[in-house]
Amino acid sequence: MGVGATGDARDGSTPDRPTPEPESDRSRLTLHIVIGMVAGLATGVALNMAQAQLPTAVDTFLVEGVFYVGGQVFLASLKLLVVPLVFVSIVCGVASLDDISRLGRVGGKTLVLYLVTTAIAISLALSAAMFFEPGAGFDLTAAQITQKDVAAPPTLTETLIALFPSNPIKAMAEGEMLQIIVFAVLFGMALTMTGGAGKRWVALFNDLNDIILRLVMLLIALAPYGVFCLLARVFAAEGLTAIRPLAAYFALVLGVLVVHALLTYPLMLRLLAGLDPRVFLRKMRPPLALAFSTASSGATLPVTLETVEHRLGVDNSIASFTVPLGATINMDGTAIMQGVATGFIAQAYGIDLGMGDFVTVVLTATLASIGTAAVPGVGLVMLAMVLRQVGLPVEGIGLIIGVDRLLDMVRTAVNITGDATVSCIVGRSEGKFDDRIFSANSE
Repeated sequence: MGVGATGDARDGSTPDRPTPEPESDRSRLTLHIVIGMVAGLATGVALNMAQAQLPTAVDTFLVEGVFYVGGQVFLASLKLLVVPLVFVSIVCGVASLDDISRLGRVGGKTLVLYLVTTAIAISLALSAAMFFEPGAGFDLTAAQITQKDVAAPPTLTETLIALFPSNPIKAMAEGEMLQIIVFAVLFGMALTMTGGAGKRWVALFNDLNDIILRLVMLLIALAPYGVFCLLARVFAAEGLTAIRPLAAYFALVLGVLVVHALLTYPLMLRLLAGLDPRVFLRKMRPPLALAFSTASSGATLPVTLETVEHRLGVDNSIASFTVPLGATINMDGTAIMQGVATGFIAQAYGIDLGMGDFVTVVLTATLASIGTAAVPGVGLVMLAMVLRQVGLPVEGIGLIIGVDRLLDMVRTAVNITGDATVSCIVGRSEGKFDDRIFSANSE
């Protein structure tokens, strides 16, 4: 997985792609998103603290009315782009490969890197949970916590079978991302093998890709307002008091997430791609702010893809494959939550985990990430599978649900950082990385 040639890898791509917005416009957008985040958080906390004094009608009108509608409209505007963007961009990316055999090489590197980062993430989480023991002192029994209705997660066999769509139109309608990715890859390969007709369709898909990217730029202008509504509603409902009973768990998950984002990924970028992590993190600010606000890798995908291509310099033929795949299977943040939560619940119930249990948790959580949907809160469903594998009571999930929504926002930001990191490493190793774009306006 060594580093290949770098150079200007954009020569073979479509020359008249949409012009990315100027860096000054990007900086203003980032600032406006941050302002929206801070204002939303402050407004939500203020409403939560003043709930007793506010008339119920006013509270309902603001929280479940204005903020709810504004946030959901913003999320819907992002989600409407996900399926067409993933399908069209992957078709364009695969069709632009000058050597189809490269697809297998790119896919292999990408999958291995995603699985390795997930294994590192949950190993860090388990180690931290065993060292700091956030669940010590709870002394609970299974009967003390109400059983939660948790949907049964898919088995590995079911996940593998579900990779291949029997009806691609149905897969698109239902947003089955793994099936869409597989169909798009096959369709793109077919286009490259069809001669003249294939070339005409490739030109059409390139035009569609340009249009969709332009639509992304239009809709992302709504981000500051959507971010404000989303965070105001979350903190109006949760406040900051929900953190107090589980402060040790909350702080430990947050700490491991920060370590993974600021240590694991930068080390990988430096060692495997020779890139400056400071430039990388600076240019990732817009999608990170959006990921934190939406708590959904899928909803953030259009902005992540645009950033990876136009700010970090990864060629479309690589980014169009690695970013959507990462949004679907790369769940490092979720794996960290599962690792800390497993240790926390085991300690709360006074159950000792052996080395074999630790290995089982690492393997289960790593493989489970492949079947984890990129939507808010799904990590709790996958946690149920991890707990069952090591004989821990599933009702222990009830302990952490109160603070999970807040942590979900942070771990989504970690997830998309991993997507972009792997995209840069794979693009660099394939000689499909533009150093000029990465270095531009990096001061």
